Amino acid sequence: MNFSSKKIFKNIVAISIVAMFFSCTNNSNEVRTFFTAKNLPVGVAKDFAHVYRDSGRTTSKLFALLLKDFSNRENHPYNEFPKGLKLITFENNGKDSITILADYAISYSKTLITELRGNVVITNHTDQSKLYTDQLFWDQNTDYFFSEKKFRLISPDNDIKGIGFESKKDLTKFLAKKLSGELITKEN
Repeated sequence: MNFSSKKIFKNIVAISIVAMFFSCTNNSNEVRTFFTAKNLPVGVAKDFAHVYRDSGRTTSKLFALLLKDFSNRENHPYNEFPKGLKLITFENNGKDSITILADYAISYSKTLITELRGNVVITNHTDQSKLYTDQLFWDQNTDYFFSEKKFRLISPDNDIKGIGFESKKDLTKFLAKKLSGELITKEN
């Protein structure tokens, strides 16, 4: 048998490459642990757009320039929107809609609490009311907003300012604290 050194070298390289591929056996838990230890997201999406549908009906649309998925966190998994978000929700077959805008958001998966920060604007398109604040928490379990920061609520009838605010997601029933401004009430 006559083996050339070129063939022997090729065989050694091929065997080495195959051995390298089979020796790399990271399982998903090891990768997840690595990302968690380094405080890295398990996924990143740019120019993110997602449409939520229920029974073929569009219930909301979410847009974000950047989404970081930290669902690999064992105790407090979350999604971070460091460049802000825009969320449009549709009720009553699209007749009523709410738009939520913020410069930054972080949404915790286990508690379903979302913190919105920086130029937060909530718009109820049905009754033309708008809420402005710098920070707002949204409990998605109850569809309830709350804040202890300054706010301004503008509706066709009122322009209310204060510090501290709670309301349903559609801004129809609210509790405003430390009020200032003009408030018009109607008697039944």
